[in-house]
Amino acid sequence: MTLRREVRSSLTLRVDDPTAFALALAVAEGVPTTVETLRVALDGDPVTTRPLADAHGTRLDLFETTADGILQVDYTATVVGRASPAPVDPLDAVVYLRPSRYVPSDAFTQLARDTFPGLEGWPLARAVGDWVFEHLRYDPAATSPTGGAAETLEAGAGVCRDFAHVTAALLRALDHPARLVSVYAPQLEPMDLHAVVEVLVEGRWVVVDATRLAPRTGLVRIATGRDAADTAFETNTLADVELLAMSIDARADVELDDDHTEPVELG
Repeated sequence: MTLRREVRSSLTLRVDDPTAFALALAVAEGVPTTVETLRVALDGDPVTTRPLADAHGTRLDLFETTADGILQVDYTATVVGRASPAPVDPLDAVVYLRPSRYVPSDAFTQLARDTFPGLEGWPLARAVGDWVFEHLRYDPAATSPTGGAAETLEAGAGVCRDFAHVTAALLRALDHPARLVSVYAPQLEPMDLHAVVEVLVEGRWVVVDATRLAPRTGLVRIATGRDAADTAFETNTLADVELLAMSIDARADVELDDDHTEPVELG
């Protein structure tokens, strides 16, 4: 039976000055879609976007606004089937071992070595996911847009991106390439855009989701990068904007399950 997933995102923003935008809401290149729409409008007038893709298939939509008003963004896609496993580039083992803005893995080395001695590969990835799940509390009030893995660990709480940053920091500290992926997540509670970690194990990228809030078997890739700085759903420059409303939905046509003891690839 072919898996069918419907995903949708909607943003409403207030724009007061000329602003340049980059959206990362579209499903990644290689995700099999049968229907896909993106509509951007400022006070009801259509805004033309320009597509741009990066090396990992992240699809950005770029545009500018030159007047103030209410900006409305609506994206929908129907995903039928599964994407092929993510390719592995020789550079991945370099880029995704380096510390990054929200994943200062060099500061986690001693903790990681003390906590996970003698583990590697999938047993290590599984143990790290278990440890983060047990040591962090999911709490939207505890997160900060500028806080990274160290701040999250100190607070003992955060949201999906915070769980992912701590997971990636521990894995990189033990020489396992790890990266952040933003996804649409059927059966996610509470529903939102979601963030998980991919770790390179035996030549393939497998998923670790320390939040345990959605089945990995239904996740749909959006953006891939070192941390939340590379996978933000909206980036704006030249002026500040105000996010007035955001709505996300992701559904599968079957009930999904997940065994977190087994490796799963994004598809």
